Amino acid sequence: MPREDNYRFEVPAHFPDPTYTFRNNEVTEDGFKLGRALFFDPSLSRDGSVSCSSCHVQTHAFADTWLHPFSFGVEDREGKRNAPPLFNLAFHREFFWDGGVTHLDFAPILAFESEVEMDLSFEEVVGRIRRNSEYPDRFKKAFGIEEVTGPFVLHALSQFMVMMVSADSKYDRYVKGDKQAMNSQELHGLTLFRRHCEGCHQEPLFTDLSYRNNGVQRVIIDLGRETVTEVPQDRARFKVPSLRNIEVTSPYMHNARFETLRQVLDHYTDGVSDQVNIDPSVFVDGKPVISLAADEKEAIIAFLKTLTDHGFISNPLFFNSND
Repeated sequence: MPREDNYRFEVPAHFPDPTYTFRNNEVTEDGFKLGRALFFDPSLSRDGSVSCSSCHVQTHAFADTWLHPFSFGVEDREGKRNAPPLFNLAFHREFFWDGGVTHLDFAPILAFESEVEMDLSFEEVVGRIRRNSEYPDRFKKAFGIEEVTGPFVLHALSQFMVMMVSADSKYDRYVKGDKQAMNSQELHGLTLFRRHCEGCHQEPLFTDLSYRNNGVQRVIIDLGRETVTEVPQDRARFKVPSLRNIEVTSPYMHNARFETLRQVLDHYTDGVSDQVNIDPSVFVDGKPVISLAADEKEAIIAFLKTLTDHGFISNPLFFNSND
């Protein structure tokens, strides 16, 4: 059974300070469990067929699988981007591939109201929760409110999501002092990673939270960050994803272009070509910046697999539960 202190948010010692506004929404056991129930509830979609968990699967670090390379929703409708994993969200400033949401509390609204996902107005989401036989009492217990309102629905979901902290991989144990946690190939991969990859994928979150065009679109059909900012310099730029749990979050890139980590590395060494706003860290002076031999790619892949947090992807705290 989870202990009471399992429902308190704790910052890993080697992590930066969180950006989430806990002063407005401190995690409690009742709030967390309520958010978990909402996360797994398909009745909050128009036809009752999908929930948040439909596209965010715990065994895949709350990402989707190759069964659904793009986000999907009611009536088997399909989106245009890969559903990103969910973890360490308390440390992010912006959300989604294009950063279109600037606070975690508001992120679920886009999924609820997207016609290719849950296709239900947020007003009706709140209405269905109010009419549910169990939810009003649970909201009263969690937040002390007499009537369910939108902000508290979002607070409950955030309490569940901010607790998705992934910080106990082999890599984490190594940096915290267990020098036997990684073998020689993995350590060689770490050295190569820091030389070639850390400019964008900075430790310990393994993202610098920036937006970049890494040339993954052969022809630019998704404007990415430009859709949000309306700045031409942001065309085809997407948020740099975290590489934590990358072993279990295939397919890769916003357009689900690659199935394997080897394909990703092959792209950076041989597949990038010049295009508008191409990031200089991957392509400059008419050629790719990164050069890796086959054995170096294997070493980097071995290191990337040390970022898998097996305790996180199997933690019963995040299982669908009726309590």
